[in-house]
Amino acid sequence: MKPRGRVALVTGGARRVGRAIALALAERGARVAIHHHASPDDAASAVAAAEALGTEAWSVAHDLRDPAAPERLVRDVVARFGSLDILVNSAAVMQRTPLDEVTPEEWDAIFALNLRAPFFVARAAAAAMRGRAGVIVNLADLAGLEVWPSYIPHGVSKAGVIQLTRALARTLAPDIRVNAVAPGAVLLPEAWSDAAAARLAATTPLGRLGSPADVAQAVLYLVEADYVTGETLVVDGGRLLR
Repeated sequence: MKPRGRVALVTGGARRVGRAIALALAERGARVAIHHHASPDDAASAVAAAEALGTEAWSVAHDLRDPAAPERLVRDVVARFGSLDILVNSAAVMQRTPLDEVTPEEWDAIFALNLRAPFFVARAAAAAMRGRAGVIVNLADLAGLEVWPSYIPHGVSKAGVIQLTRALARTLAPDIRVNAVAPGAVLLPEAWSDAAAARLAATTPLGRLGSPADVAQAVLYLVEADYVTGETLVVDGGRLLR
């Protein structure tokens, strides 16, 4: 699917990787709905940047941990743009949770945003996309493919996103294609030191960290790759090969 003229919804699209994806779609001519939870200034900035690229953009706020929010979000986007063609499930939380410190409340909050919300946003989006050859791209994580001992709930939730992608691809075919991107070290937590970043780059086969633009390029490929569905594209500079 060529993005030009299509309606795209990017959850978590106001900041970080989500913003890069939203702007990459805007640059290709998509009309972009930029979802955020509580980042109105960042969302306004992203909308302005998208509009500067010559396309239509709009921000919408919902807390996707609320079970009712996914359906409301999709309904709002369709009401605003008249249709929905592309969904990128980018909203997520990455929280350090050493084994002995994880609480049931933290576990539930991580899964509510990282796994439950993508499923229900995708289900609502699929209903709006039927007959329109829609595309869904989920943001997984390298943590869903390897073990990060201090991020077990996060990793399990992202492994779930990978299986969710496969299940939705099978269920929604042939009308709707569903794929995922699993980024590695493309945007480090703000608390990480330069030394830690350097060590991570040195242990990456390509010898450098990635960027949000690398993820956005992978998303664009999956949006446009009309004979690809059910796949998880790893964007990690080769770290999974170690």
